[in-house]
Amino acid sequence: MVTSLVFASVLAGALASLLHAIRVEDRLQEVISKTASSATFVGLGFVRWSAGDTVGGWLLAGLALCAVGDVLLLGRRTFDAGIFAFLLGHVLYIIGFHTASPVAGWSLEVLAPLALAAVAACRWLWPHLGRRKATVSAYVLVITVMVWGGLSGWWSQTLPWTAALGALLFYLSDLAVARQRFVHPSFVNRAVGLPLYYAGQFLIALTIGMG
Repeated sequence: MVTSLVFASVLAGALASLLHAIRVEDRLQEVISKTASSATFVGLGFVRWSAGDTVGGWLLAGLALCAVGDVLLLGRRTFDAGIFAFLLGHVLYIIGFHTASPVAGWSLEVLAPLALAAVAACRWLWPHLGRRKATVSAYVLVITVMVWGGLSGWWSQTLPWTAALGALLFYLSDLAVARQRFVHPSFVNRAVGLPLYYAGQFLIALTIGMG
């Protein structure tokens, strides 16, 4: 508990610094603050993981890939590479959730509203995607499956609530990212999306070692 609170405090400070850097357009502070923020959830996952924790191992690897994606998204020329890193991170989360709760038992009741939300998201973004239609569509599909796994694991009581809420917050944060990148750039997107994202990743990190 104490360790988690320490990491939460560090993350809160780094996130506040990140939002301030974006607000005042301080690029160096933004890079440092975002890297520190992402390193925090990876660090939390690492200290909570122990040898033999297979589910936690997959989740930790996913956290690490997402942190790489965070850094890559900082560059204009590495945006696509960042999306790919996140996509792979979601795949690792899916494997981790499947390890805890096999996909054959995932709830169709949970999937139905998620599928509708995915279709709505794609329809909303479609006119703005240009050459990235296939890439973003694949990403929406994968993150939808990831959220389905987290919610289904919690629904069947094979995963803690942190996995479900963390996955859902991650999904919501990506809507803000999509709006920022493809629809309407605004500080509001970052002010809403970044806290949701880091809260989601922190909760997924907390899932490690809770099984």
